[in-house]
Parts: sequence; structure tokens; C-alpha cells
Amino acid sequence: MDVDTIAAISTPIGEGAIAIVRLSGNEAIKIAGQLFHGTDLNKVESHTIHYGKIVDPVTNEVAEEVMVTVMRGPKTFTREDVVEINCHGGLASVNRLLELSLSQGARLAEPGEFTKRAFLNGRIDLSQAEAVMDLIRAKTDKAMNVALKQMDGKLSKLVQTLRQQLLETVAHVEVNIDYPEYDDVEEMSHEMLITKTKEVYVEIERLLQMAKQGKILREGLATAIIGRPNVGKSSLLNALVQETKAIVTDIPGTTRDVIEEYVNIRGIPLRLVDTAGIRETEDIVERIGVERSRQVLKEADLILLVLNNGEELTEEDIKLFQAVDGLEVIVIVNKTDLEQRIDIQRVKEYAKGHKVITTALIEEKGINDLETAIAETFFAGHLDAGDLSYVSNVRHIQLLKQSLDALTEAMNGMEAGVPIDLVQIDVTRAWELLGEIIGDTVHDSLIDQLFSQFCLGK
Repeated sequence: MDVDTIAAISTPIGEGAIAIVRLSGNEAIKIAGQLFHGTDLNKVESHTIHYGKIVDPVTNEVAEEVMVTVMRGPKTFTREDVVEINCHGGLASVNRLLELSLSQGARLAEPGEFTKRAFLNGRIDLSQAEAVMDLIRAKTDKAMNVALKQMDGKLSKLVQTLRQQLLETVAHVEVNIDYPEYDDVEEMSHEMLITKTKEVYVEIERLLQMAKQGKILREGLATAIIGRPNVGKSSLLNALVQETKAIVTDIPGTTRDVIEEYVNIRGIPLRLVDTAGIRETEDIVERIGVERSRQVLKEADLILLVLNNGEELTEEDIKLFQAVDGLEVIVIVNKTDLEQRIDIQRVKEYAKGHKVITTALIEEKGINDLETAIAETFFAGHLDAGDLSYVSNVRHIQLLKQSLDALTEAMNGMEAGVPIDLVQIDVTRAWELLGEIIGDTVHDSLIDQLFSQFCLGK
């Protein structure tokens, strides 16, 4: 079936060494050939690159000096003919090449349309397509490795195996219902159905147990740095980022707003948020910052509560402990280079079993202990991105939870003696939900929504 030939800029907008305009579709080679002066692109071998010039067919002016890569389907990312035009990285240059491509019959690609075509043409499934964006957005090597594993189809194969187990179970039930007169057909008892369903249930449960870590690797750990003014919050941010991002002074209330920065801690991406010191203040600007800090506190996955070793615990410190009660907290007693006035034993009591780390950030002491504490809190100190069981996508996690609920309903029904033909409805539902992960049973509207989140040209 003929489809539009699409074109888009596949490199980031801005100045750079090179830029790439990508075309995909039945007319990709023909369109590029109408612009390219050099080798006849219609006659070259697949997966070869050629030097020449792009010439405006209307004015006959040379538009650019380029290298053109020709890749014939189906051995391409989209399984269609693909052409990539490599030009100089100027904004005007690459935009002109795109305009010329569109003038010759190509259509501007929608966000994610190249990857969408790879999915629709059967080269990758939906979970692999989503992994492409995860790879682009990966903040650490570990996150990148998880995305690569998913792109390679590790999650897809596991989901397909689980679906096959459920399908065989449902098929066996159907045989017993439709052909009860066949003696050689093994009777599907409630006990056998429970056993087979339980196997899939346990595997999904295992995936969900690892999902929290996978989600952290994919999205980063929202980490709020809180404390009274001038306890060293901005110094902590700068120490973790290893550059000066926040203003550090001896004046309380210097940080008036929320400052965000990504940092890699033992392979875990942290989205650090340095907040304004939480205290009562008459300063209108600082008060706004304090309110934003309180909001950040509610949304954080991890809270780093910073205290001053050179001062006794105050009522404001105690209120902060109360504010983070029940949340994931690491307490940092900073400024150990000063004379100790804080009661560490009292701090540990308020910490209620959470880790307490001592630091002297001005002397760069204690950072390694803090990084170890963060890794141990969320990954037991060990992170293996090669583990196939990491599920990082929120959509996948939700579908796995719904599958687990459906299987729970099935097992509860079997234990209650519900007729087996009714129980299989829940088992079939679980099979369909798992299919949505890889795109076998997904609706067109969801596909459009997912790929609209991709960057243009991918």
C-alpha cells in the first residue's frame, strides 16, 4: 500500500557540526534524487553514502554540499526506503533542505512518526517503540542500559511468554466446554486452572516489585533538599552537582525560589530540588519561595533534611521532622567542622529509624556516605541494569497492575466454586491487558497519543 513519504530534521535545532534531514517512504529516494547532483541515487546500492550537492530545482542554485545515505526497505528502521541527507549544522542550511524536500512531494513528519511507522510495519512492538524515547531521555548509563534491554525486546519476550501461558489455559478451558465428550481431552479442573494462573500471577507480581526501581531509573528520583535557612542546603546541591548552581552565603533566606538540577548518584538519576528555607518570614518574596518548598515536599520521592551541627535543634527543625513523617527521608547533619551543639541522639529519635549522615560540605566530607545511603535506600546498595525484570514505563506498570487484579478475580472465583466458563472471562481479560503492553490489543487513539510525545524527526 502506498503511503506518504515523510521528512523531518532528525538532529537538535541549533548550530552544530552537522545536521540531518531524514525521509522515509516509497518516494524517499526519488525525492532526494530530484535535489541531489552527484551519483544517481536510484541506481546506487542500499546502505551506501554519497557525496554531492543539493540544487534547488527551480532556481538551479546550489543549496548545500552534502553526504546522502540511501537505505532501501525493508532493512531500515521504518521498513520503508529511507534517505538521510547530512549537511552543515547551520539552522538556515538544514531548514532550506527540509523545505526543498517538502517542495518535491514529501510531507512534514508528525512527532514520532518514524518510530510509529516502525511499529505499524511490524519491525518493533509498542514497548520497544516506547523504549526509543526512554533511551533518548536517559539521564544515566544505568537508565540507558534498561532502555536498550527493552528496545532489544527482553520485556516483549517475557510478556509474550506470559500471554501464551494464559492463552493455552483459556484454550484448554474452551476445549473442555465445547467437546466434553472427548475422553482424551484432559479435564481442566479448578485446581489445575489455579495452578496455571498462579504461575503467571507470581511472575507479574515479581515485575511489579521491581517496577519502583525501574520507574526511578526512567524518570529520576524527585529529591527535595529541605531545612532551615543557612544550614547548607545550597552547598549540598552544589556538592552533588559538582559545580556552583546555587548562591551560597551566610545570610539566611538567600535562596528565594526552587532550584532544580539532575545529578547521577551511583547510576541513579536524582532530580535535585534546592528549596527556599522553610520558616516564618515577613519577606513577601521569600514567603512565596517557602510555599513552593512546601509543595515540592509533597511531591518528592526522597527528602534530604539538612540540620546544622553548630546549633541546637530548634522548634522549626522539629516541625520539619513532623512535616516529613511517613516519607522517605535521609537526615544530614551538616557543618561538622564547627563545634557540635546539636544533640545527635535526639536527632536519631526524631529520625525514627531513617539514616542520619554527618557532613562538612565546605570541606567536601561525607558526600560519599550520603551517596551510599541513597543507593541503599532505593536499591539495597546494588543496581543491576542487566536484570530483565525492570519495568520502568508508567503505562506498563498500570497495565500489569490491572492484569494482576484480573487474575486475582479469577483465582478468587475458582476458590469460591464459580463455574469455570465464567472464570475464564477474567483470565482472558488479563491476556488482553498484557497485549496492550506490546501493542497487540491496543486502540488506535492510544497509539496516536503515545507517539505524539516523541520529538519531531524520531
